[in-house]
Amino acid sequence: APRAVPCPDGQSECPDDATCCMTASGAWGCCPMPQASCCADKVHCCPHATICDLAHGRCLSPAGDDVPLGTTFPAWKRQPSVPVTLHQVLCPDGLSLCPDGSTCCQLPSAQYGCCPLQNAVCCSDGQHCCPQGTTCDLERSTCISARPHTALPRAREVKCEDGTRCPDGNTCCRVSQGAWGCCPLEEAVCCSDYIHCCPRGSTCDPGAGSCQLEGGGTQPWLSKLPALRRAGDVRCDEQTSCPDGNTCCRLGSGAWGCCP
Repeated sequence: APRAVPCPDGQSECPDDATCCMTASGAWGCCPMPQASCCADKVHCCPHATICDLAHGRCLSPAGDDVPLGTTFPAWKRQPSVPVTLHQVLCPDGLSLCPDGSTCCQLPSAQYGCCPLQNAVCCSDGQHCCPQGTTCDLERSTCISARPHTALPRAREVKCEDGTRCPDGNTCCRVSQGAWGCCPLEEAVCCSDYIHCCPRGSTCDPGAGSCQLEGGGTQPWLSKLPALRRAGDVRCDEQTSCPDGNTCCRLGSGAWGCCP
């Protein structure tokens, strides 16, 4: 279940990476930014370490830069967490998910990506993976097995508009800073708080902190993860790649190999 930020009244809560702010009605609302500044009008908020300039509708930083005011949305009442029942692989961080039949592998950023192989071997470079029962030969960019010299399969990716990428089975969603994040669901619904997302066909319910399913039930919504910048390796095709500075060459078997 996604984490949440409890508000001072002990009964309301906001999404993880949000801030509780008092609203004009006296109830608690949520600013979609971590450690935000709550504005005096009890409607708007500003990023951490900035000052609300309500007269000009801006947030002022010590460096003299300004950004538009953020708007709070209603907090929801705290509810006991409900386990998420999805046919996906839960990664060791307890937050990231990969499609069924794939393997969670740690990326160079210490976050998790998805290798499109079941029970795969994750290579130590944080970018490649090999089939079960083989070992990674990063020097030759191959998987060592009974049939060596095949190029390393690269985890499939979803391309976002700004050149960033998300693991296969994810959906690109905007985050509060205007950059792209990754929802760990395929063809997901991106929630308007720029923090959470819901399964395809459902609707986001900020008041309950959950997803309203088509059949009438609910399940907790999921938090987005930051999208990843593209690595500098050489792509042979959508599934295989070679290290930077190499050239993709066909092997006698028809598979891809790497010329250093």
